[in-house]
Amino acid sequence: MIVYFSGTGNSRYCAERMAQQLDDEAVNSFHFLRDGIAAELISGKPWVFVTPTYAWQLPRVFQEFLRTGSFSGSRDVYFVMTCGSEIGNAEARIRALCKEKNWNFRGLLQVVMPENYVAMFPVPDAAEAREIIAAARPVLEAGIACIRQGQDFPEHPVGLADRMKSGPVNRIFYRLFVKAGAFRVTDACTGCGKCAASCVRNNIRMQNGRPVWSDCCTHCMACICGCPSKAVEYGKKSQGKPRYQGPAYRP
Repeated sequence: MIVYFSGTGNSRYCAERMAQQLDDEAVNSFHFLRDGIAAELISGKPWVFVTPTYAWQLPRVFQEFLRTGSFSGSRDVYFVMTCGSEIGNAEARIRALCKEKNWNFRGLLQVVMPENYVAMFPVPDAAEAREIIAAARPVLEAGIACIRQGQDFPEHPVGLADRMKSGPVNRIFYRLFVKAGAFRVTDACTGCGKCAASCVRNNIRMQNGRPVWSDCCTHCMACICGCPSKAVEYGKKSQGKPRYQGPAYRP
């Protein structure tokens, strides 16, 4: 079974493509996370967990989902992490999680996809995004072949910089940057409520026809990238940037 967490579509794209080629089921973790429900899933095939990279680590919200859920049947687990550039030393924490869950870790696959972290980095336009996705397909196909043949994913080289990014830099990033205070809407907001409906942390409520953010945010960027009116901004950092919606850029 392929279980994915996706804010703006990259991980969903990879998970559904893998499920189709492996004749497997792709399960979205969204409602488990949003509703605070511990997963109780069973799979006779190896587990494949597909997730974006948050500051060179598994998203903390997805770590908690895996830690508290029940995933019975197969003990073999593969991890696939989408990223805008690299995943750092994310494997170390994943290995620790697998040991905690008594899982047989079968490897971690890095898949570079279009950058979607509008709050900090440049975001590609549609044409650039299509090129990046096309370049990612052979990597994904190689990973699918490994799973099909019962092989481990190739090892991912890790250096000192990777350990720093996934260690102290990750902790500082969460402490200083993962906040919702800078989110706002412009006059282009139509009050459709899509931002609130797409929030995996249930962190947005509609008040007088406008979204209001609370302080429980994971920075998935679903609200800002999914706004049909492009009315959501993250302070000045998002102004003028494209809004990346993975499914919209599927070839």
